[in-house]
Amino acid sequence: MSRSVISDQNIFEYAVSHSTPPDDVLQELIHETRESTGGAAGMQIGADQGAFMTILSGLLRPKFAVEVGTFTGYSSICIARGLAPEGKLLCCDVSKEWTDIARRYWSKADLSDRIDLILAPGVETLKNLPSEESIDLAFIDADKEGYVSYYEEIVPRLSQQGVLLADNTLWSGRVVPDSGFDDENTMALRAFNDHVVADSRVTASQLTIGDGLTVITKV
Repeated sequence: MSRSVISDQNIFEYAVSHSTPPDDVLQELIHETRESTGGAAGMQIGADQGAFMTILSGLLRPKFAVEVGTFTGYSSICIARGLAPEGKLLCCDVSKEWTDIARRYWSKADLSDRIDLILAPGVETLKNLPSEESIDLAFIDADKEGYVSYYEEIVPRLSQQGVLLADNTLWSGRVVPDSGFDDENTMALRAFNDHVVADSRVTASQLTIGDGLTVITKV
């Protein structure tokens, strides 16, 4: 399933075919997500983005990672596979139905002992974290209107070498001001993108992977 903002399908397919494909566990998860969640399956990150996140996590070797918006678990598996030997991933979500699927695939991937899940509003979970700079890798992929709030809770807790990833920041191109779209999600993502680029605490790069992936580090 293509979630890329690259308009040339041939280029997109070429890029995907020259990226490491999902293994058997992830392929099975892709299939079950499509079968079990219907139209919501589009919330699952693409295989190309998953490969990138696996590489990034493997380079960072995070001791503590946070994911806001877990869905059925694809991105959490990609992150958890790169954790440091004693590292942990905290997943924040509100859906037991979808994260029950994630739990099964964490087990299939032998990652259950590396991942903690809290079913509660993401901002609430983040506010309850210690205030020190302990997050080595964070991924935001939840309700779009909450992005700025999640960001503001994560950035002060981001370690000096930490990385924050924000998904869907190109929103199929709708975030471009003259796109003609002004729905709540589009407006929220525009506001988030403007908020990040104006924040002197960070350096950001917006990538065209998937539906737009912004990579953020502290200055």
